[in-house]
Amino acid sequence: MENKNIMIVGVGGQGTLLTSRIIGKTALSKGYDVKMSEVHGMAQRGGSVVTFVRYGENVSEPVVEEGDADILIAFERLEAMRYAHYLKKDGIIIVNDCRIDPMTVVIGAKEYPKNLIEELTKNHTVIAIDGAKIAKEIGNSKVLNTVVLGVAAKHIGFDKETWLETVRKTVPQKTVEINEKAFLSGYDK
Repeated sequence: MENKNIMIVGVGGQGTLLTSRIIGKTALSKGYDVKMSEVHGMAQRGGSVVTFVRYGENVSEPVVEEGDADILIAFERLEAMRYAHYLKKDGIIIVNDCRIDPMTVVIGAKEYPKNLIEELTKNHTVIAIDGAKIAKEIGNSKVLNTVVLGVAAKHIGFDKETWLETVRKTVPQKTVEINEKAFLSGYDK
């Protein structure tokens, strides 16, 4: 099997790190060599967060190079645009269609770009989902990352039960039920 390269991007507090851990643990549970890298940036201040998960028979380094990502999971649409150049030609972007203004927009120094999803679809295969809306509908807005992961899981591979087992083992015990529901809400889309 050729190595699989996944990049997860978002804004601090969106669950980027937890998502990468679930993906890595799922691949490990299937016997693959897994390497992960986390670039926190200004995560605690709403800044960009980037994580990489690579798995396969033999993975030598954790970082995904530009043009090598099979899947880009983005929890915010500007982050998807910012990192789209990491995607392979036949790669796929799974994007949570939400807007979180970076500080430059908040202070009025820049404008938030318009039509980001439309721009991304010009050069990439894009699956956009309103993860926040779905998370609210099932009762907890904090599980939007698990909703988006559910969508991505179908493109990453592995069976649904393996994913659910990893979710159960990885999320805080008191949140297992809502995270299972969130994962399935995305997976069954």
